[in-house]
Amino acid sequence: MIRLGCEQDRAAVLRIQSEVLAAAGAFLRREGFLEILPVLLSPITDPLHHETYSTVVDYYGVPYQLTKSMIFHKQIALRTLARIFCFSPNVRMEPVERAAAGRYLAEFVQLDLEVRGATRTDILRLGERLLVTVLECVADRCAGELSRLGRELHIPAVPFREIPYAEAARSFGEPFDDALSGTLTEPAWVIDFPRDVREFYDREDPARPDVLLDMDLVYPQGFGEALSGGEREHEPRRIRDRLRRDGIPEGRFAAYLKVADRGLPRSAGFGIGIERLTRFIAGLERIEDARLFSKVPGDTAAM
Repeated sequence: MIRLGCEQDRAAVLRIQSEVLAAAGAFLRREGFLEILPVLLSPITDPLHHETYSTVVDYYGVPYQLTKSMIFHKQIALRTLARIFCFSPNVRMEPVERAAAGRYLAEFVQLDLEVRGATRTDILRLGERLLVTVLECVADRCAGELSRLGRELHIPAVPFREIPYAEAARSFGEPFDDALSGTLTEPAWVIDFPRDVREFYDREDPARPDVLLDMDLVYPQGFGEALSGGEREHEPRRIRDRLRRDGIPEGRFAAYLKVADRGLPRSAGFGIGIERLTRFIAGLERIEDARLFSKVPGDTAAM
């Protein structure tokens, strides 16, 4: 892993990132996806299952939140379009201690996508094709930038290995992302997370109570988690049951439940962090080198 030494190095990273955005968007359009615009303010956003500070603003006297992810808006968008993606800005005010890990930003961008009627298996294969396509395009079009950074890209074989959460936890303890990543030479999926470590919108396997039909992609070489996703709860009865079992008041997501009562399609999808992907491709030690005007947790001097 490298630290950037000069502005020419930074320019190389940003040219790589520009190719990542172009290649990902072109791939998804070929796959029949339509790009939608991001949502920055909403009465609801991703509750997440880890600590973040409040990002509530006054919106004409009503409390709105800055987007932590577009999970609910993606589901709702599928009432109109069957396959959507979005380059979504996210704000997550994480604890200061997370800055030391080198892979957290308070402001970052996710490529968010969702597919009506898809299963987790469909999305696993889509994610693999997306990553391989992006890596191939960057290797072809950014050879000079990669050489400057001393980075040689390896194009992984598909399908990627699938590791059950329980197996990863037994082998590496919890949390296991970094330890697992350090042992990998190719990307791998972690699947079948227990219900109590993920959000209420992740679909519970009807045949295996408390096991979720979701997944994370983990980069090799110690670069950690790449993306999270899976199948979604879409039936109002099941959504309310998950809220109850997770101890979340229904009123907190009243706007979402109102739409769900009108009908949400079955779907699956994921969000992949653009800065984390850039960091992996460029071989960067720290994620703040993967964008201009970066904001790591606790850095109040950032632009």
